Amino acid sequence: MSIIIDVPAHILYEDPYILLINKPCSLMVEPDRNGHPNLLQQVQKYIRTSIHPNKEVYAQHVHRLDRPVSGVVLFAKKKSVLKDLSEQFAQRTIKKQYQALTVSAPIQSSGTLENWLFKDTKNKKAVIYNEARPDSDKVSLGYTSTSYTEEFTLWNINLHTGKYHQIRAQLGAIGCSILGDVLYGSEFNYAPNAIALHAYALEFMHPNTKELMRIEAKPAWGFKGMV
Repeated sequence: MSIIIDVPAHILYEDPYILLINKPCSLMVEPDRNGHPNLLQQVQKYIRTSIHPNKEVYAQHVHRLDRPVSGVVLFAKKKSVLKDLSEQFAQRTIKKQYQALTVSAPIQSSGTLENWLFKDTKNKKAVIYNEARPDSDKVSLGYTSTSYTEEFTLWNINLHTGKYHQIRAQLGAIGCSILGDVLYGSEFNYAPNAIALHAYALEFMHPNTKELMRIEAKPAWGFKGMV
């Protein structure tokens, strides 16, 4: 399924330095070798058409979301801004909050998940261990969970580390696979190229004003009847 979005309709915040987009699920953030539509090229086209056509433009995403995941994506509109924001990510001063839906509920309604994650490049998935293994990284997230409907549990997740498929793999490892995430054990028929995982909020220091910013985006769960 190809997705071309109306970029202005998905803008959460924009100024001369940064742009924040609420990415829909099923849309890739950056180009791939198969030529799928992607958010980066659509944002670049929007910026080119929104300013003087002869003026040089710049837009680059500072981080990524998996194709099936929706939510907040931060773009830099200047190379110097990209450097500043990339350093904030590297120093882990940027806070990332997610929401997810699962069928199963955790044993404890709140807590911390700490594991070791191995990126299985061959099978394009993450493998979770309860102790350190060769080539694995320690991963951590905090969560609270509440009943969302009679059928589903809503998770609010604070991501402490940001490794490959981390949230998806850690929840799957405790028997709480995210809706639609077949790769990590879900048997729920959700939506094509989509799972019920949403990057809900991003907190960071504005690269120019040095103001602490918090940008939020309400999830639009991808199946009929959900709010």
